[in-house]
Amino acid sequence: MEGDITVSQANRKLPAITGTTRRLKDNAADWHNLMARWEKLNEDGFTVAGNIVAIALTRSPATSIPPLQLIQNAAAPLVFNLPKFSLTPPLLRSLHWYRWLIQFRTCPTSDQLLGVDESSSPPPPSPVSGGAAELQDECCKLQDVIDKMVVVVKKMERLTALQQGVQDLEEFQFGLEGRKIPLFHSWNAKHFKESSCVLLESFSQELKLKQTILQELAHTATSDLSMIYMSCWLHQPFITPQTRLTLEAVLLETGHHPL
Repeated sequence: MEGDITVSQANRKLPAITGTTRRLKDNAADWHNLMARWEKLNEDGFTVAGNIVAIALTRSPATSIPPLQLIQNAAAPLVFNLPKFSLTPPLLRSLHWYRWLIQFRTCPTSDQLLGVDESSSPPPPSPVSGGAAELQDECCKLQDVIDKMVVVVKKMERLTALQQGVQDLEEFQFGLEGRKIPLFHSWNAKHFKESSCVLLESFSQELKLKQTILQELAHTATSDLSMIYMSCWLHQPFITPQTRLTLEAVLLETGHHPL
């Protein structure tokens, strides 16, 4: 998905297409361009998120959390009779590997397995009092990236609404079964609308995940959880290979990519 797709005579499958086929072909190009824009924003956000993690861990290492606070955090679910993962954001609980992470963090460390005496290790660095302004600046940069992603998803919503309108028009003209002759190779308007819904759902869920990461990232005191947030941001678990295949199918069907 490198570069924007410009609809022109050169990449048209049929000469001088108009009406529904023209609209669907333009929408397919818009989907490609929006996804390319999203990927660029994802790269920019990952860089900023890395800066936030570096600053936050320097200012507030895990060892600076008072032991009493750790005990209170662990006891809170028991006192209020809450489930084990009730204090975890719902979006993180929905990720299938999160419970594996909790189990992993309870395993012995490499130092414990090698028999290294932790008492002989050098004392941890004291929390750095400065850097608050720098951290705030990086958080504002990440918020700006998220705001741009919100704009992208809103444009995707409009594209999906347009696809729904095209399907409604086709059903009004040709009945619920739609036209008998395919618009391009084999798809009718319903196929394009269903593909748009799949793409929109994936990016909407991914946007919610990134908004959760924005809220939590600067307040994370452990490197393990910070790396999980960074991995979530980079690998985008809600944008699956099926999502990318759906876009590729739309581009192939409309003639933007050759069969």
